[in-house]
Amino acid sequence: QLYREELLKRFPYLDLVIGPHQYSALPLLLRNLQAGDRVLTAWEKNWIELPIVPEARESSVSAYVTIMEGCNNFCTFCVVPFVRGREKYRPLRSIMDEIKRLADRGYLEVLLLGQNVNSYRDPESGAGLPELLAEVAEIPGIEWIRFLTSHPKNFTAEMSRAMASIRKVCPQLHLPLQSGSTRILEKMNRHYTRVEYLEKIELLKSLLPDISLSTDLIVGFPTETESDFEQTLDLVERIKFSNIFSFRFSPRPLTAASKLKDDVPEETKIDRLIRLQTKQREIQLMLNNQMVGKTIKVLCLGRSKKGNLYSGRNEGYQVVNFSSPVEVSNRMVEVKITGCGPYSLHGQLVP
Repeated sequence: QLYREELLKRFPYLDLVIGPHQYSALPLLLRNLQAGDRVLTAWEKNWIELPIVPEARESSVSAYVTIMEGCNNFCTFCVVPFVRGREKYRPLRSIMDEIKRLADRGYLEVLLLGQNVNSYRDPESGAGLPELLAEVAEIPGIEWIRFLTSHPKNFTAEMSRAMASIRKVCPQLHLPLQSGSTRILEKMNRHYTRVEYLEKIELLKSLLPDISLSTDLIVGFPTETESDFEQTLDLVERIKFSNIFSFRFSPRPLTAASKLKDDVPEETKIDRLIRLQTKQREIQLMLNNQMVGKTIKVLCLGRSKKGNLYSGRNEGYQVVNFSSPVEVSNRMVEVKITGCGPYSLHGQLVP
């Protein structure tokens, strides 16, 4: 969407550039291709429900279900509000209808999607994400419920209690931290401090001691000092995330951060990213080793790419590769963990 005119110039064989809010107009656009516009990327103010049933899906047992789109936060590094527009929420009844159809087709897991799911509000009743989770949990056949992505600013104590009290909600959360330095968080326009983030994590762990946490982190944001970076390392060590997605800062068009001086040298960014990822690899290996010997529930998603094994995920969303003498794809199974690496668990089917 950001590079629409440039794309049409560079690729003369490109027929259309459209944004996600124009998907509903795609049939008409294709019919009128010769006469119509080749670019349609504006975002809509209200939710548009696409009449596509059944949906094409990669998995026949685990499904992504969109509950909202857009973002109102304007973090200084993020382009999402400019390409996805402001937050708009899908009606709860439409979400429930889709998930009921999925359950009827044998799906066992749903992942509720949005750029900031914690701000979800049903446009008809005003119900929030805790109420939506409770309703989804009542649908027969759905065993596991997840949601992403959450913004710490909107992640409340009520959400923590909902996760702990609704049995089908997996004890797993992706909560982007971005930086462990309050000074840098302020420059990122994140609307929370390092202390506030840590307090949210401590409450979660008190309610769900075995919760699996993941996060996003940016190193080398403008003006980041070694002290700022060490504060990020300190929080990673304290919280012990089961997974992180880490990046070097690079300016994005239209964002406030693109107007800042990109003053952290590239070699420093690379060094900090390597140090962060090395620390995280050690933490993941330690956490995974603690799983060895345990028997856990795994949703098998099919054959593993590694040898004659099956692959799936546990409640904590960790990858589990395991052996089985029988076909177990698209089933919930018990697996005994016999080994691990930093990025996956290894095991064998429990008959």
